[in-house]
Amino acid sequence: LVQLVESGGGSVQAGGSLRLSCAASGYTYSNYCMGWFRRAAGKEREGVVAIDSDGNTSYADSVKGRFTISQDNAKNTLILQMNSLKPEDTAMYYCAADRGVPCGLRFVPSFDYWGQGTQVTVSS
Repeated sequence: LVQLVESGGGSVQAGGSLRLSCAASGYTYSNYCMGWFRRAAGKEREGVVAIDSDGNTSYADSVKGRFTISQDNAKNTLILQMNSLKPEDTAMYYCAADRGVPCGLRFVPSFDYWGQGTQVTVSS
């Protein structure tokens, strides 16, 4: 059973930073595509970043240069470092995983496995 548990969300002022973590269990990273998507109130899910088993990444234009994804394979943890946060980054953030699908950014919001989400609120 694949389980993903996000943590690290919170409230910050614009320009601040947050570090989101996703603890994964029930599968092997090397077989899966991983990523983060977010959902702001009243909006559709939006892919934020995808990372494949080789470590190749794909970021949404809106977060390029500000967000960085990384994996700690030893701890089965996915990290999203978010810097220079903007009010428009406010959303519920979800860690997601899937396999046997194209590992592209636009597919992340429809992955089969995702966690309960963690709220990020950025004030101006």
